[in-house]
Amino acid sequence: MHRFFAPEIEETLTLPEVESQHAVRVLRLKEGDEVEVVDGKGGLYLCRISLAHNKKCGVEIVERITSEPHWGSEIVLCVAPTKNLDRIEWMAEKCTEMGVNRLIPVKCRYSERKELKTERLHKILVSAMKQSLKATLPELDELTPVMDVINMPFEGRKFICYCDDEVERKNFVKEYNPKEPVLVLVGPEGDFSREEVDAALANGFVAVTLGESRLRTETAAVAVCFACHTVKQMGDRG
Repeated sequence: MHRFFAPEIEETLTLPEVESQHAVRVLRLKEGDEVEVVDGKGGLYLCRISLAHNKKCGVEIVERITSEPHWGSEIVLCVAPTKNLDRIEWMAEKCTEMGVNRLIPVKCRYSERKELKTERLHKILVSAMKQSLKATLPELDELTPVMDVINMPFEGRKFICYCDDEVERKNFVKEYNPKEPVLVLVGPEGDFSREEVDAALANGFVAVTLGESRLRTETAAVAVCFACHTVKQMGDRG
């Protein structure tokens, strides 16, 4: 069944214009056809098209289902966008497919990319949410100075992925507890500055490694997300 995104579906009973065009013009859905609609907040709706209009497709809600995130506790990924925009878009897509609650692009001292337009990134997250059959859309922040994130209150465990072994680092997989919210910082191509690392450690972050290989920024972020899900699944197995 085709799935669409409409954050205010209960109030409007219509699909947004972009989704309406896709439903009516592209998929050629008609009145009476059934579709699934997600609101990005955990709501999944079985709907029937009541008005097949290509700018304002109307629906009636047949059933509402609560679709909670399957990965348990909150996962917040804070990642320095790469110079190559395609790579950060790939990362955001894959992490959304696996499941993540919030993505915070961060600007660091050694960041190659100092600006980021999030409109296209948001569309990628929506598409990945629908494709992976989720009803929760990750919260997407604007590009944020890394020191703001380091000083941000967070009720959970905080980790910083750091390449240099001059700081004692722990194994992230062994440290992660899926029963606790987690916030993970992943730095730019040039890594975090020592000042940024020291500030993070002073604010309760734990320096971690993801293994023996030095990973690209986008690969490290995906590895963090994958590790969180794998540890959760292994715990569920008992």
